[in-house]
Amino acid sequence: MKVMENDTVYYRRNMPHIQPNGAAFFVTFRLAGSLPKEVVLQLKEEQSKNERLLYKVKNETERKKKIDDQRKLYFGKFDEILDKATSGPCWLKDERIVKVVADAIRLHDKKEFDLLAYCIMPNHVHLVFTVRHDYIPSVRAEARATSTTSHYIMTDILRLIKGATAREANKILNRTGAFWQHESYDRVVRDEKELNRIIWYTINNPVKAGLVKNADDWKWSYYANVE
Repeated sequence: MKVMENDTVYYRRNMPHIQPNGAAFFVTFRLAGSLPKEVVLQLKEEQSKNERLLYKVKNETERKKKIDDQRKLYFGKFDEILDKATSGPCWLKDERIVKVVADAIRLHDKKEFDLLAYCIMPNHVHLVFTVRHDYIPSVRAEARATSTTSHYIMTDILRLIKGATAREANKILNRTGAFWQHESYDRVVRDEKELNRIIWYTINNPVKAGLVKNADDWKWSYYANVE
């Protein structure tokens, strides 16, 4: 994994997303309606309040570390709520649909990214990968004039995966409308230690959620043996 020194930051929905080419990413995306809006709003407000307080820390190094730790804590709470959700769709329990998602992830391996790990849960997906250095995000010609985010790496990759799987899943379910929640969680992986921790977290999510006793028992997860 290459640790990037020069990060490019852009803003989507008032949330900062770091987009360094060639870096490793940890991405989580979920089904539309998988969590009540009020629960998500409350969690975001809590996170925003805590982060504003941390910006008052004068030492820059300490401030960045505390903010990063706070964001990890936010994600942990968010993911735990997803694991314990008792309402909302769980379409990824359907083996026809979960196979569509797994196949789509594999389809883009060694093309747009190098796949390191994934785990498909009943209502969300964790994905870990490094962006390939020769990958150039595609932008449809008709969208160039109006799009402000489609040429960014993460947006493009998620569009490829989520767009195709949403169409196929809706066909299987004989439904229309949003399949995936539009907004996703993503963070750049800073070093090898964090990468190992994130991969461990990803493949052990079914164990943490109480779905299986051993990570190897979960059919819809994968991790690469990387030298």
